[in-house]
Amino acid sequence: MELNEVMRTTFAAREYTGEEIPDGMIHELIENARFAPSGGNRQGNRVIVVRDAETREALAKLAEPAAKRYVAQSKAGESPWNAVTPTQVTAAEIEATRPARILVDSFRDASAVLVFVVDLRVVASMDQDLERIGMISGASIYPFVWNVLLGARQAGFGGTITTLAVAREAEVQDLLNIPTEFAVAAVVPLGKPVKQLTKLRRKSVEEIATRERFDGAAFSKD
Repeated sequence: MELNEVMRTTFAAREYTGEEIPDGMIHELIENARFAPSGGNRQGNRVIVVRDAETREALAKLAEPAAKRYVAQSKAGESPWNAVTPTQVTAAEIEATRPARILVDSFRDASAVLVFVVDLRVVASMDQDLERIGMISGASIYPFVWNVLLGARQAGFGGTITTLAVAREAEVQDLLNIPTEFAVAAVVPLGKPVKQLTKLRRKSVEEIATRERFDGAAFSKD
């Protein structure tokens, strides 16, 4: 599969056939993905490969509270977990909401779950003094994560970047003996997808790219 096809068909796989993904395959995915860039090439990225069923169940449970809020906000017509508009959904309403199975069962059903963390002592967080949620530190870990998923797609496997469990980061750190100076960036289930999607719906180039300014003319090839 050529690179462009891999980029255009790597989808969020959350349902799996039960076929095992061998250790050798996971090692190969990480072997290739580790060449992703990181700030200052400091390579503060680490990944924990979790196969134990009890640990995966614990990760699913830790994702449930955030999944409840996600569903409750969606039902209320809100954009879940966004950092700009405060939610109008009450804590009681969130607690009474059942988490969507598709958001948490992937941890239980996957062949393996990869937990990606990044050492905050070596990332250059240029936005740390801005009055908004920090984004820049992710540049030192998410290219690595996405390389793993691109490689999985090419090999006929799949997964998805999930972050729900990160809302309970301290408990994830305790569960996996992660030092507190390492931020949990993504929890990625991996397995053989039930369906191999090939046509993904995305906005066009003209909808997301402009010339010269944010409000500039749509960028086109003509």
